[in-house]
Amino acid sequence: MKKNILAMMMAAVMVFCLAACVSESNTSSKAETDTGASGQEAESTAAAPADKGTLRVAIELAYPPFDYKDDAGEPTGVDVDLIKDFGAAYGYNVEISDTSWDGLIPALQTGKTDAVISAMSITEERDKLVDFSDAYALAKIAILASSQTKAQTDEDFNSEDITIAVKSGTVGHIYAQDFFPKAKLNVLTDESACINEVLQGKADGFIYDELTCTNYHDDNPDKTKCISLSHAETGGWGIAVKEGNKELVDELNAFIKDYYQSGKLDALGEKYMPGKKAEFAENGFQWFFDLEDQYK
Repeated sequence: MKKNILAMMMAAVMVFCLAACVSESNTSSKAETDTGASGQEAESTAAAPADKGTLRVAIELAYPPFDYKDDAGEPTGVDVDLIKDFGAAYGYNVEISDTSWDGLIPALQTGKTDAVISAMSITEERDKLVDFSDAYALAKIAILASSQTKAQTDEDFNSEDITIAVKSGTVGHIYAQDFFPKAKLNVLTDESACINEVLQGKADGFIYDELTCTNYHDDNPDKTKCISLSHAETGGWGIAVKEGNKELVDELNAFIKDYYQSGKLDALGEKYMPGKKAEFAENGFQWFFDLEDQYK
């Protein structure tokens, strides 16, 4: 009888110990699971950019394929996608306002906007007024000439009987003032108005970037011709911010470098300008997003 009682007591102790071990194991596993989930959640949260609020961006939506409106009237184009991707990467809610060209830099200076991305060349004159990011694109200007003009080379445009249409405040406007002082300049505020001056024979030429010139020549081969500019240099397009906003400039520079090196800039080019990279190469033009020298 004593032996039976002793055996029963030992069995009970063993059952109790086993239950305690199982409970401890389950508690430990649950703690590890909870810790792992919390770690993953923390890692996910850390990977997401902090919400920095609204980034007001001014763009002149009149320069396809970089800046324009789609059929629904929404901003689209290379610049629009680029700045939206920047916002997503750095936690900004990007708010775009369609702004006339002449109002872009004043909007920065008066605090009405935080950044400008609008195929804007980085020039010495503009750099005195605002701060720029590194270049995200490269461009060179040319002349979209009327087929009726007597001018055969760019040097022929420096003549009193020549009229040149220029968009106010652009690199083409500055170039015409510097290299064609004898010509009459018809300064307009709209790109399409400059093009119409050439198509209607009212202007001998319009100075603008090579892409625009080649596109309009392709559309109007009988009315236009393209003439290269012997003194034109390849210039960079940058994102402008108010003077002194170093934090934003640093973020933009880091983003542009990564965007280029990851191939996303070229992907944007193919999205909005399919086949143009090969066409540029055939004509000996430098591609917009060939930033290799910038990051050597």
